[in-house]
Amino acid sequence: MNFDFLDFGALSGSTTFILDGLKVTLQVVALAGILGFVIGTLLALCKIGRVKILSFLADAYTSVFRGTPLVLQLMLIYYGLPQITGTNIEPVTAAVLAFGLNSGAYISEVIRAGILAVDKGQQEASMALGVPYHQMMKDIILPQALKNILPALMNEYITLTKESAIITVIGVMDIMRRSYMVGSTTYAYLEAFIFAGLIYYVLVMILTLLGKVIERRMRRND
Repeated sequence: MNFDFLDFGALSGSTTFILDGLKVTLQVVALAGILGFVIGTLLALCKIGRVKILSFLADAYTSVFRGTPLVLQLMLIYYGLPQITGTNIEPVTAAVLAFGLNSGAYISEVIRAGILAVDKGQQEASMALGVPYHQMMKDIILPQALKNILPALMNEYITLTKESAIITVIGVMDIMRRSYMVGSTTYAYLEAFIFAGLIYYVLVMILTLLGKVIERRMRRND
């Protein structure tokens, strides 16, 4: 197959510019991942708790964020929130908030399923021994749940990494935005986007390998 239509030489001097967007992408993914995990854990605890109003609110939150497009949520936070607060929000901050809030909805279901998968006998034994609920969850139930949900959790972070390319629509100087700018100046859009795709692919492979390493270590500690 002839690939003469590709000219990666056109990207000479521009690859560093695109790679600089990796810092922004990783920043958004890391912060959104942490925010999503915290929100997801709190939502999961509310869903399995006995306070009905908290359970209802957690389910409603999940329904809204899973039932609407991520790009819409991003637009609402970046363009809509300033109408309410009267203060402009930085693109990176808007991206972290949108992705963190959205990811929290999905992670909550993953964590909830992991908690429910833990043998109920352990919870009953803890209660019989007088272990406080919050301590039981923190020291006994959640650690075991995390072992069960690690593959699903890593898959969520992989999805988050790929979907982070959406932030280019609000002007964040990430990998996608920079590759588009290079394409517009060199007219080598295909080459620039292929290069960007390779960067995302490497990131996903690193996360996949990292997940497998963590999973193996957890199994050894069982």
